Amino acid sequence: MNTDRGGVAGFRLTGRTWAGDLGIWSSAVAADGRRGSTLRFDPRLVADPSARERLIAAVVADRRLTQSGLTGLVPIADLITAQDEVWLITSEPAAPAVRDLLSGAPGSPGPDAGSAATVLMETAWTLLALHSSGLVHGELHPGTVVIAPDGSALLAERGLLDALLGRPPAPERDVAAWASLARGLAATWASADREAAGLLEQAAATASIRGLAAARDALLAGRDLLPSGFTTRARLAETLHRRPAHEAPGREGPPPPVPAAPDEGEIVTLLRVPRTGEQRTRETREADGHRPEDVVLRFGPGVPAETTAAQIWRAGRDQQQTEPPSDRLRTAAAPHARRRRGRTILSSAILALMVVGALALWLFRGSWAPLEVTKVDVSAPRKTQGCDTTVRITGVLYTNGAGGEVRYQWKRSDRKEPIVQTDQISSGAASHEVSLDWTVKGEGSFKGTVVLSLLSPAPEGKKIQDRATFTYKCS
Repeated sequence: MNTDRGGVAGFRLTGRTWAGDLGIWSSAVAADGRRGSTLRFDPRLVADPSARERLIAAVVADRRLTQSGLTGLVPIADLITAQDEVWLITSEPAAPAVRDLLSGAPGSPGPDAGSAATVLMETAWTLLALHSSGLVHGELHPGTVVIAPDGSALLAERGLLDALLGRPPAPERDVAAWASLARGLAATWASADREAAGLLEQAAATASIRGLAAARDALLAGRDLLPSGFTTRARLAETLHRRPAHEAPGREGPPPPVPAAPDEGEIVTLLRVPRTGEQRTRETREADGHRPEDVVLRFGPGVPAETTAAQIWRAGRDQQQTEPPSDRLRTAAAPHARRRRGRTILSSAILALMVVGALALWLFRGSWAPLEVTKVDVSAPRKTQGCDTTVRITGVLYTNGAGGEVRYQWKRSDRKEPIVQTDQISSGAASHEVSLDWTVKGEGSFKGTVVLSLLSPAPEGKKIQDRATFTYKCS
């Protein structure tokens, strides 16, 4: 291999590079014109043989996830070593990332609040699928969330830094990183839309307290606050289309001839190492229908439960995934492929039935399911309030998605009589936001407490309420 000539393992390096957490990324073009990327690892990270072994295991797990149907990762084509360097090759571009789009090009419509919600929804689904499989991302941030040409959000560098550093998987670190991403997008892409930004902030807070699934549902419940059609990814795709040619992967002209293939001894793929007797036994078990024991995948029933709205969202999103995986990545023998095709057809039929059932449930649930409120949350400003101000107290009623009437009361610490209110909740909403304005005037210090209590429908013998406090100071 001769990387000085701009080629690596049959890919032409276009000259566009950017720094990542693990080394230097480069935009690349395959011999057939397909766009991809390469990552040349920092030599210090891959110097330890045990670190390389963990890296190989992480890449193998990634490829198995992709082959099992997970579409939210940047697909990996190969992991190679050459001239004492380790390279990762992806079969799709690993750029631009969310970080590259935080400051839009002058005069062009950049990503909006709907774009932010799309990115957060898709990354949440991918992370939940990873966590259900016993895996994590490990280093989620705006630089590792890639926007594909169709506007979908893909995760890059999944598990690689954890593998190289020998860190144990920590799903809670992914959740905290997702919440940080949500707050960052609320302050940038959604800054022009106050209500939408508030929804993203609410999702971030929900993730920190109740997890990613609840945060995803909070976004779905508040979708009326987002631009119409945000699930189509149209704004993100348009943003990529308007980016300058030197910044947008896949906008170069026809690729020149790829450098001649190097000697076989010069490049060694780390994904096809010589097999041991134990590995041959494991492969025989796989041919007989047994799963490998080193990576446990639990798709289907193992994926965290989704609301019907979430299933409908995913069904609509996945209809846009029409491009099949590259034939170059299919390494199984023909009989195995036929068995996989049979399983795929069966899985597709089951998925279609699930989608139809979910849609029917979504359309008709409001006609028979009674409204239930399972929890209330109340929040007040943390910052000390100044003289003669009106404090906005906000509450969220979490429901089972059915429609109906809800009665609740606010109890302020400065008055005996509670404030009773009645709202009508539409079917399909998993949460309902309420608010109370509390005006405080005059000099002195004051600590106000408000309690939000559910009156009906409330479970018998169970009190559903929450409280919040704020501080007032005027001198």
